[in-house]
Amino acid sequence: MITTHIIISLLLILASAWVLGSLFSRIGIPAILGELTAGIILGPPVLGLIDASSQIELLAELGIFFAMFHSGMEMDPKELLEHIKPSISVAIGGFIIPFLFGFYASWLFGGSVYQSLFVGMGVSITAIAVQAVILHSMQINQTPIGHIIMGAAIVDDILALMSLSILLALAKTGSLQLQVIGMIVLKVALFFGATIAIGHFIMPRFVRKLTDKGSKAFTFAMASALMMALFAEKAGLHLIIGAFLAGQFVREEIVDANVYKALNDRFEAIAYGFLVPIFFASLSFHLHFTWSWSFFLFAGAITLVAIAGKLVGCGLGALAFRFSMSEATIIGFGMNGRGAIELVVATVVIKLSDALLQDGIISVPLLTSDQFSALVLMAFVTTFIAPVTLKWAVMRTCRSDEQAAFCMVWDNAKGQ
Repeated sequence: MITTHIIISLLLILASAWVLGSLFSRIGIPAILGELTAGIILGPPVLGLIDASSQIELLAELGIFFAMFHSGMEMDPKELLEHIKPSISVAIGGFIIPFLFGFYASWLFGGSVYQSLFVGMGVSITAIAVQAVILHSMQINQTPIGHIIMGAAIVDDILALMSLSILLALAKTGSLQLQVIGMIVLKVALFFGATIAIGHFIMPRFVRKLTDKGSKAFTFAMASALMMALFAEKAGLHLIIGAFLAGQFVREEIVDANVYKALNDRFEAIAYGFLVPIFFASLSFHLHFTWSWSFFLFAGAITLVAIAGKLVGCGLGALAFRFSMSEATIIGFGMNGRGAIELVVATVVIKLSDALLQDGIISVPLLTSDQFSALVLMAFVTTFIAPVTLKWAVMRTCRSDEQAAFCMVWDNAKGQ
């Protein structure tokens, strides 16, 4: 229900995000940091004018949904497949190394084995929606490195959500069940197999006939996105992966040029002009923590290992495919943004923990309130610094190698 309070909240968020985003852009800082700062000022950390509500959360989720569909439209699936091997290498390195770093950091601070496992998993996640927005804002999403980062983020999210299912089953039963793992792998394989078949054989027959009369093309695109989001959820994946893949169905080379331009403009305007600022501002609404040295030491350690783990793990994955050190650094920083998925994962773990404690199956929570708060703070900090560090790495590389593909795109972006 739309109330006066919701209208005022949205007005404050959009106005503050627009002003701060424009101000940050003028001084050479990515605009999404202005949107994050707007959330800090308006939310619980500073003024406390706006709290997380079901309506705000819904709009925030729609923001990453529309952003992922738009990213799918702009990215060439052939380029994604061409870079699939380095993407998988980057994703595996960027998942395992942060997982180990996070596990041992939590264990050293007194966490139980289960707690350390779930903290490690939270640290290892890359938020694909955040990466899509950052790459789009820097206009390097269509370069080879942009395709590798997006491909790796998709694989990373699949690994994280599969790991979550395995760890949850382990916490419930106390043993590793091979049938659970087999079922997860089967569902993911069926999802991607069906997606490839639909995208290659069925959808082109429909999209070539689309016209923009009465916005029917937009309706078709939305229906496709929702259908793929539902399939992704049924496969145990996140709905945004389905939205991204649905965007691939209406890509430029198979849709009438005028229809593609109209769809691209509409999805970009709705996403980046309305819903994405709400998503980034809302991230700060979850920042609730205790003011104690022990908490900040733990949260600081988790944040440092999260950044270092992604940088080392993803960098090693890129170096394995003979990328230069500077390119590996860009990929490592590009994979460092977190976001909403960590909050979803942590919330699921907390709910299961409460149920298991109540039933007497476990005697120690799977995740403490301080560990949950530390993961939320880590997700926010890494989201905040990801565009800054990525921009620094790109500019540093382009000073010595101006002919790199992403450097030429970056120069064009600055010119615009």
